[in-house]
Amino acid sequence: MANYTYDHIHIISPDPKAAAKFFVDKFGATIKSEGTASNGTAMVSVDFFGSNIFLMGKVEEPAGEAPDPRSVYGLEHFGIHTDDLDAAVAELKAKGVEFVQDITNFRPGIRISFLKGPDNTVIELLERKPV
Repeated sequence: MANYTYDHIHIISPDPKAAAKFFVDKFGATIKSEGTASNGTAMVSVDFFGSNIFLMGKVEEPAGEAPDPRSVYGLEHFGIHTDDLDAAVAELKAKGVEFVQDITNFRPGIRISFLKGPDNTVIELLERKPV
């Protein structure tokens, strides 16, 4: 059986820098990086005492299209780390869990997959390996 630990949360914000500043000013977290998310919006990565908070802008959806979870403000997804992504995905599929994205090589050393959680939440499973 795969092992799991909490890894991160993504929050969609109208002002990712201001949202990050809240965690820095109010809790003493630190900003790890600022840049552009894969969806083209601003992104700020915050180290919240060993846990990651990723804040990014909202994706604008064309009219009439099915809403993308990144097109509303609030929680986009949270991440759960596993030491064996292949085993985790197989185990969860065997339990009837619906996946919205199969295993993908996100970048060197990081493989990801997304599943549908309760209340249509999105949960990312990820595996980090040294490169």
